[in-house]
Amino acid sequence: MLHYFSSDRTMNSRFSTAVHILTLLASMPDERVTSELIAGSVGTNPVVIRRQLALLRKAKLVESKGARGGGWMLGQKPGAIKLSQVRDALGEEATFRMHKNDPSPNCTVGQYVRQALGGVYEDAEKAVARSLESRTIQDLLMTVNRYAKAGVPVRK
Repeated sequence: MLHYFSSDRTMNSRFSTAVHILTLLASMPDERVTSELIAGSVGTNPVVIRRQLALLRKAKLVESKGARGGGWMLGQKPGAIKLSQVRDALGEEATFRMHKNDPSPNCTVGQYVRQALGGVYEDAEKAVARSLESRTIQDLLMTVNRYAKAGVPVRK
């Protein structure tokens, strides 16, 4: 069974875009890949990709070569790049956020629900952190290849 979360329920889309970029680069280990090619794969503008690549380069997850024959490649082996490093490189905020509405001072639930959710969110964040720490770009590439080989239906 294929499990995934839609982007409105998880970290913002910069994370999934960065993982897409790194997994694509991992799939082409002997090539320098242009931001235009990456943008075509991701389905976005090359400027968006270049912004992501700049953050990933700062974290030494990718490297680039300019001029003729230039492009991008992984800065480390795909098995050495943990998803937690990707999240850190992007400066991602917490996965779970409290609503910012001002609750009614006359409502007991409104006054205390944030405190009640605090521990739940803290536990969930720890579980996300453990999951990201235990998975690498190589793991994702292997999963992508397995899905492609098995003919798993593509989801948007």
